[in-house]
Amino acid sequence: MYQKAPEEIKQQLMDNIIWIRDAMKNRLVVGSQARILYADAEARIKIALGINDAIRKGIIKAPVVLGRDHHDVSGTDSPYRETSNIYDGSKFTADMAVHTFVGNAVRGATWVSLHNGGGVGWGEVINGGFGLVLDGTEAADRRAQQMLFWDVNNGIARRAWARNKEAMWAIQREMHRTENLQVTFPNLVDDSIIQECLK
Repeated sequence: MYQKAPEEIKQQLMDNIIWIRDAMKNRLVVGSQARILYADAEARIKIALGINDAIRKGIIKAPVVLGRDHHDVSGTDSPYRETSNIYDGSKFTADMAVHTFVGNAVRGATWVSLHNGGGVGWGEVINGGFGLVLDGTEAADRRAQQMLFWDVNNGIARRAWARNKEAMWAIQREMHRTENLQVTFPNLVDDSIIQECLK
């Protein structure tokens, strides 16, 4: 998979490979050592389905909870950190976290959260988080596919609407992979026209 990946995401995939390779050396605690840091919607869904299948087969002996509180592509509206690359002037709104929170709820999250604070302090951020129980059932497969797809791509679409070039690349890639996904793109303005108007 790494060899066939676009150059734009190879570093992220290599970080995951290193994390998996070195997982047993790390003392897994709550924090960055215990997190898989970079995975797109396709990879997250495959990971979740793999875990759910292992539970179904008895390889894993109990249900597993996937979750996050913030720090992710669509879970955090934080204008001085996570959403600082929203360029259309709307980075001070909390629409993305709220849409993620509601979207995850209707797509099968076991629980959801919408809260203030988290990393940068009260009044500086709104977070939309989730917990998703995998119990080996087909229903858990379905919930994982629907919810994780939304959880990732909602934030990518939001950033693409705000003219973030990496997000526009990522959502175009997802639309190519997912036939029925259609995301409206912003009208881009030629910077030279803006400069001419400011004279």
